[in-house]
Amino acid sequence: MTEDVLFARRGTLGLITLNRPKALNALSQDMCAAIRMQLGEWAREDAIKTVIIRGAGDRAFCAGGDIRMLYDAGRARSTEALDFYRSEYRLNAVIKHFPKPYIALLHGIVMGGGVGVSVHGSHRIVNETVTFAMPETGIGLFPDVGGSYFLPRCPGEIGMYLALTGERLKFADCVYAGVGTHFVPAAASEELISALESGTEPDLVLHSFAQPARDASLEKYRSNIDGAFSRDSVEAIVRALEDDDSEWARAATSTLGKKSPTSLKITCRQMREGRHLSFDDCMRMEFRMVDRVMAGHDFYEGVRAAIVEKDNAPKWQPPTLAEVSNAEVNSYFTPLGEAELALD
Repeated sequence: MTEDVLFARRGTLGLITLNRPKALNALSQDMCAAIRMQLGEWAREDAIKTVIIRGAGDRAFCAGGDIRMLYDAGRARSTEALDFYRSEYRLNAVIKHFPKPYIALLHGIVMGGGVGVSVHGSHRIVNETVTFAMPETGIGLFPDVGGSYFLPRCPGEIGMYLALTGERLKFADCVYAGVGTHFVPAAASEELISALESGTEPDLVLHSFAQPARDASLEKYRSNIDGAFSRDSVEAIVRALEDDDSEWARAATSTLGKKSPTSLKITCRQMREGRHLSFDDCMRMEFRMVDRVMAGHDFYEGVRAAIVEKDNAPKWQPPTLAEVSNAEVNSYFTPLGEAELALD
C-alpha cells in the first residue's frame, strides 16, 4: 500500500488523506487504485457512515495528476499514461456513484485530478485559501476527470467559461458556481471532522458550521459570461467577446488567444455533448479524447512550454482556430472499440 495516501477511521468516519504535500498532493496511479479499493470496502461496511477526503500540508488539496510523468510516458509511447487515465477515470466514477456521503475538504490549490476526486462527491467544503481551476486548455489538454459532466451543469454558461479560459476561482466563486457546496473557514476544519465522527447526517452538522460566501466575481460578470459563452463555436464566442467593450471581455479574449486552438475546439464540443450525457458516458467520451490527445502534438508542446522548459511560448499545431478542421475535432470523439474505458 502506498504511503502517498493514508486511510484512517475516526468514529463512523472513513478519512482519506492525500499525502504528497511536497508534490502538492498530485495523484499517481497507485494512489487512484488504493482510494478506489478503500472506497469499495467502506461502501460495504455498515460502521462507516461518511467518508472525508482532504490533502496534507497547507499549499494544496490536490494540484492534479503528475503531468511530468504523463509527458515523459507519452513521449516514450509507454502505456503508463493511458493506464493512469484509465485508473483515474474509474476512481472518478466510483466517487460519483458512492452510496454514502462523500465530503471533500478543499483548501489551497484544487486543479485537474484534484477536482476529479472532490467535485463528484455529495459535499465540497471550501475554505478561504482555495484556488480552483481547470486550466487544461493551456497545456493542450481538456478539462477531464468528469469535467464533461459537472461543468455544463454549473449555472448558465459558467462551465463553458471555466472550461475554455481556465479561470481561477476563490471560495465565494466556487460556491456560486456550485463547485463548493459550503464555505467553512479553515480554522474550523478539525472541529468539523470531530462533529461528523458520531455519524450525524452531514447536512445537519454543516448547517451549524457553514458561513455565507459573498461577493462572487462570477455574479458580477454573469450576464457577460452567459451572453458570450452561450455560442455554439469558439469562433462565435470570440466574436461575441470582441463585441463586448468591457475590460472583462478584453481579458477573456486575451486569455483564449493563448490556449491551444485544438484544445479549445474539442473542449467546446465536449461541454455541449456532456450536457446531455450520463456521468459514465461522459467518462467514456473523455477517455476517447485523452487517447487522441496523447497521440497528438499540443499536449507535449504545452507541457514543454509550461513545465519542462518554462518558456511560456508554446507553438501550437495548428496555430489558429480556423486551421482546426471539423474532421480533426470529430476524430477525438470516435469510439475506441475494444479499447473503450470499462467502468465496472
